[in-house]
Amino acid sequence: MAKPLTPDCIHPPFAPYSHGMVVPAGQRIVFCSGQLGIGADGDVPPDCAGQARLCFANIAAILAEAGMTFADVVRINAYVAGREHLADYMSVRNALFAEPYPASTLMIVSGFARPEFVVEVEAIAAGPA
Repeated sequence: MAKPLTPDCIHPPFAPYSHGMVVPAGQRIVFCSGQLGIGADGDVPPDCAGQARLCFANIAAILAEAGMTFADVVRINAYVAGREHLADYMSVRNALFAEPYPASTLMIVSGFARPEFVVEVEAIAAGPA
């Protein structure tokens, strides 16, 4: 299992995440491309929380294909199309992860390839070889 790094000499995380994660030697690493909030049927929910749930559902499917779960996620990069989406995104993310929390970055961006998208999430997971 990956080990969280949260040094006492720096400001603690602002939310449930770790400043860093150490992946033990010999583990497989899975890199998930950024996932948008679109279902297999092409449906895009109109709200950030609905899109975020789909982003994470897509990541869960990718991880499952590799024999992994959210417990194996060591890093999340997320992008939202406005400050007003931060709380909804974080609520969805925080409900899915437990300690040790993955390292995480959340950025506000000007938009995505299609205007209906308001969030994109990518993940890195590490698990037994």
